[in-house]
Amino acid sequence: MKHYLTSVAAAVVLLGGVGATLADTIVVQPEQETVVREYVKKEPLASVNLLGVELKLGSSVPDKVELREVPNVKYRVAVINDQTVLVDPDTRQIVEVLH
Repeated sequence: MKHYLTSVAAAVVLLGGVGATLADTIVVQPEQETVVREYVKKEPLASVNLLGVELKLGSSVPDKVELREVPNVKYRVAVINDQTVLVDPDTRQIVEVLH
């Protein structure tokens, strides 16, 4: 039983590391950032205020936040707490916080 629990604990740690590694490997090209910035200037998005939401890579965006499609960009854009973020539409995880 002790060996089984140790194996399960090791698997959980490894899987957690894999998720963190995947989130770190997403690279948003500078050209995509430029397209997004220009889009947001032309098509201003209303900021959604979310208390207690930390805007960092890998954070999940709640379903109530509308994700807007940007032409020629894989990710979707949203403005949360006056901060523009790129979000993976499949996982709703933040892949880039634009400053």
